[in-house]
Amino acid sequence: MKYYLIAGEASGDLHGSNLIKALQQRDGQAQFRCFGGDMMHNAGADLAKHYKEMAFMGFLEVVKNISTIFKNIKFCKNDIQAFQPDIIIFIDFSGFNLRIAKWAKQQGFKTNYYISPQVWASRKGRVQKIKRDIDTMYVILPFEKQFYAENGIDVNFVGHPLLDAIANTELPEDSSFRQRNDLHPEKPIIALLPGSRKQEVQKMLSIMLSVQDEFQDYQFVIAGAPSLDDDFYRPFITASSASYVAGQTYALLKNSHSALVTSGTATLETALFKVPQVVCYKGNWVSYQIAKRIITLDYISLVNLIMGKEVVKELIQNELTTANLKNELSKILIGEKRNQIITDYNLLEKKLGGQGASDRAAQLIIENR
Repeated sequence: MKYYLIAGEASGDLHGSNLIKALQQRDGQAQFRCFGGDMMHNAGADLAKHYKEMAFMGFLEVVKNISTIFKNIKFCKNDIQAFQPDIIIFIDFSGFNLRIAKWAKQQGFKTNYYISPQVWASRKGRVQKIKRDIDTMYVILPFEKQFYAENGIDVNFVGHPLLDAIANTELPEDSSFRQRNDLHPEKPIIALLPGSRKQEVQKMLSIMLSVQDEFQDYQFVIAGAPSLDDDFYRPFITASSASYVAGQTYALLKNSHSALVTSGTATLETALFKVPQVVCYKGNWVSYQIAKRIITLDYISLVNLIMGKEVVKELIQNELTTANLKNELSKILIGEKRNQIITDYNLLEKKLGGQGASDRAAQLIIENR
């Protein structure tokens, strides 16, 4: 069979690559083409366009780049027509994917969605688009199945693929990781995960680094995103005493004591490594004002959303200050709050359904073809 996958960011590239590997095990004749990244390409897919060309964050950034977005949509449609896949698999990235899905359904292509858009958070009208344009949906968060059922859509809960991604990654022990990256041999590590897009890293990293002088018994280490070049981080490193590691986020988390994390998938990754964290978010003022009016959730981090309570502190927009960050980081370095977070992390992992999400999704995709 011929599969066309569309992902628009680093996490989608990761999960798409594992899905490709799982499909290959069940379909010896499988052919793959994708909008994705290096991981999907290395897993065996022909890369039509890299997600680095498509990563626009926030309402203003989307408006500024609207002509490029429409060019990408047109290119994608033409590329799908040329490839003639048996199945199109959309991976999150709703603004782009739901446009393609509407067209694809009209053209008679079979449409599958793996990793639901966060329609439960905002713009719930998109649920009706999913109902109209998607043949089969595979969700990864436990509360999503009930959400869709309440909206008249039967979906498949397959578990969270991060459990597989972490389990399948060979990671160095503390001493070798420190030696390889020229880190202090003894100081506990505070990991800084400022995001994967230029706009968010520029907003987040300076405020994260602003507290490091208050915690000189720890070393701050920046996790470089695969979508950004080392040179992009150089001014931040030069202006601080922080260290930097590129393409080693999981190894960094495995060997970290605590973390400051930009809201997104990274909050869940950090939790699965049992690293207490403070969640940070600060967006463009106009984009934030718009988002505040359409997002209906009590929390922004996946950790708190899945658990239905505040497990980790969220510092959002005006609350994200050096003083607040210093205060909240102090609370998770030692003591009762730190212990409670780790206890809640263990419960969170059980809720996610165990390993095997990619395999379960691949099996269902082939069964439903």
